[in-house]
Amino acid sequence: MNPDPRRWWALVVLAAAQFMVIMDTSIIAVALPDMQRELGFTPGGLQWVFNAYAVALGGLLLLGGRLSDLWGARRVFAVGWTTLIAGSVVAAVATDAGTEVVGRAVQGVGAALIAPAAMTLLMVLFAGQSNELPKAMAFYGAAAPAGGTAGVFLGGVITEWLSWPWVFIIYIPIGLLTLALTPKLLPAVPGRRGGLDVGGAIAVTGGLALAVYAIVQAPERGWTSTATVAQLGAAAALLIAFVLVQRAVKNPLMPLKVWRTPDLAAANIAMALLGAAWIPMWYFLNLYVQQVLGFDSFASGAALLPMTALMTVLMTTVTGRLIGRFGTKPLIVAGLAVLAAGLGLLAGADPGGSFVADVLPGSLISAIGMALVFIPATMAAIGGVAPEQGGLASGIVNTTYQIGSALGLAAMTALATSQGGDRLGDAVALTDGYSAAFVGAAVVALGAAALAAVTLGGPRKKATGSTEKVAIEI
Repeated sequence: MNPDPRRWWALVVLAAAQFMVIMDTSIIAVALPDMQRELGFTPGGLQWVFNAYAVALGGLLLLGGRLSDLWGARRVFAVGWTTLIAGSVVAAVATDAGTEVVGRAVQGVGAALIAPAAMTLLMVLFAGQSNELPKAMAFYGAAAPAGGTAGVFLGGVITEWLSWPWVFIIYIPIGLLTLALTPKLLPAVPGRRGGLDVGGAIAVTGGLALAVYAIVQAPERGWTSTATVAQLGAAAALLIAFVLVQRAVKNPLMPLKVWRTPDLAAANIAMALLGAAWIPMWYFLNLYVQQVLGFDSFASGAALLPMTALMTVLMTTVTGRLIGRFGTKPLIVAGLAVLAAGLGLLAGADPGGSFVADVLPGSLISAIGMALVFIPATMAAIGGVAPEQGGLASGIVNTTYQIGSALGLAAMTALATSQGGDRLGDAVALTDGYSAAFVGAAVVALGAAALAAVTLGGPRKKATGSTEKVAIEI
């Protein structure tokens, strides 16, 4: 089969899509305090600016992959970008907290369609090009940490020199350009016949969203209140219904037999707990820098840049070599322990502290931990699956990370609020609350390290099967 002559230009479009999807999770970080003041978010409700996106993305990734198979990857890619643009418009013009959350959720739906479709298109473009596929995957994979790094800094620049709505407006011209290039550069991949598990998608997304909401509201209503217990019970019922639906339907979103793969369950647990520790660290560190240390938007973005830059460099240049030498399990266990140590340092932050003493050491150590864990955990999750299940396993692990992030942030926000993290203007109370969240995240990371040490199999120096189908999303 002759290679597509447009494949490298098409790869640029696909990598740019990956870059933007991941940047959408980080570009809002520095803008959060401004959004809180102007839109009337409560301290507990502010996390929904992140969680609405993460829950929609994580809950619908498997459905996005299925739609890509049924309707054709290029068509779903274009629909995803159209949806992301629409969500960006809503988020940019929002004048209240509820509208902002809706806009972010719509953005997440768009991203859940873009990511799996982009991966399918990449595999089609480079099918049969065994010498080019690894290079294409490396370029595509590097777009994720690059997007995370750029988002933090760019969000600070935009918020400081323009205003927070521009962190969403920036997606509109980029999205329109991508839509214009899509029919010119990306191949038309035909869909195939098959059923669509709409019931499963509704059940898993509804269950996860309801669980996050119940955890967020629990500190105010009480963990044993009727509303909290009812919502958590309903969430559990929906997730159980999802499992039952997967057993019953002909074309499930997630065939349950995939969980027989060695290390798949253990690696996904590690990924969920990694997200539950890492995202609260990123979220509360930004709030500490702005609301306690008093950094403006530009300085706050610059303050988080060393952490994200170090993580990007390590993930793209060092982690792969370490996997080849030690295997995945030792890196996962060690990385989670290092992350816990970094969070422990951040927990000692002082109300009258400084960037050099209270932010830089802990954030850099945390970044090292993250860089050691993410790719090895992803490879451990998909390394044992059959080639035809590689896309499914990759979708599961990405979903697990996103949902772990959302639930972890909800839990740590509840913990921070209970310790004074909602008392805006009171530096001591805010620091106490944020420190409690860092301690909670450190406990999660340390527990994850211990669990990974017990549940993961022996060292795996080479991922087998479908490793090259990984779509890294941080």
